[in-house]
Amino acid sequence: MDFTPPVRADLVGVASYGAPQLDVAARLNVNENPFPLPDAVVHAMSEAVAAVAPGLNRYPDREAVALRQALADYLDQESGVRVGVDQVWAANGSNEVMHHLFLAFGGPGRLAVSFDPTYSMYPEYARDTFTEYASFARRPDHTVDVAQARSVIAERRPSLVLLTSPNNPTGTSLPIVHVRSIAEAALESGAMVIVDEAYAEFRRAGVPSALELLGELPNLVVTRTMSKAFAMAGARLGYAAAADPRVVEALRVVRLPYHLSAVTQAVAIAALAHAGVLQAQVALLRSERDALAEWLRQKGFSVAPSDANFILFGQFDDRHALWQHLLDDGVLIRETGPAGWLRVSVGTPAENAMFRDALAKAMARV
Repeated sequence: MDFTPPVRADLVGVASYGAPQLDVAARLNVNENPFPLPDAVVHAMSEAVAAVAPGLNRYPDREAVALRQALADYLDQESGVRVGVDQVWAANGSNEVMHHLFLAFGGPGRLAVSFDPTYSMYPEYARDTFTEYASFARRPDHTVDVAQARSVIAERRPSLVLLTSPNNPTGTSLPIVHVRSIAEAALESGAMVIVDEAYAEFRRAGVPSALELLGELPNLVVTRTMSKAFAMAGARLGYAAAADPRVVEALRVVRLPYHLSAVTQAVAIAALAHAGVLQAQVALLRSERDALAEWLRQKGFSVAPSDANFILFGQFDDRHALWQHLLDDGVLIRETGPAGWLRVSVGTPAENAMFRDALAKAMARV
């Protein structure tokens, strides 16, 4: 007999999230760290996995205490902000961390607000948790209008306010004074403020982290990931630091049982022990980013100032045609963000050279 699965009405015909995964010479479309893990880190991870493998017949540490402590120690080292293990949460990528936050603080009758263009998964978290979602336009220079944000919060009284710094897809950071101002308005209306810092380690010298505000703002949560700076996109480990430990308690309620495998925890702890080695890769990517941004400006492109490991550049009458020309030459970048703009992830020096050559040829064709 014929059968149609009873899919939720709001999901019928909806395509799943995902950028193209193509086998090309230069894959510069999903903001990965392009460098393989150093041998010393791979060896440490292998030993860590071997140590936990005999015990995989048992469930992992449900609270991931050792991992959360290692993450707290890392944040102290990276940003100079000390948080307790009871303020740290970890999950399978920052996507799952954010999903937990929506489960705990969103839901029917509640509102989440953000400022576009920004990360395209936010409305999907809202959809999945039956949270109302509203976004408000950024200024033409991709910054957030703080006065507008405060007004929106006062008028709409959301439960969640999403700030992304550095922002994806623009790469722009939100000044810490603006984070404070928006979070103070949210505190008055009873809203949580989530600052998504997935690309924080790539920020330019002198740009502070929102972590510095945790001691001032009890409604603040800062999310991060090991997918980018730690070159561990395949391991799926994201985390958050909350001003109030009660936030972590709420996240514990909505997580699935044993959501972090023993292997994931072991691999992440091993990587955190080698953070210094991996930061050398970050420094090179920052240098490559700044050089590539300057080259794009010299070629006459508009370039958004970036504190991330990618660059938004434009503007094009037909960006898809340009994207296709680049792909034909083995360079995959991303069609995302405002109309007329493209985003390129910063690759290895060789990949960046391929991108420059392919872009020069593509511009001669369009």
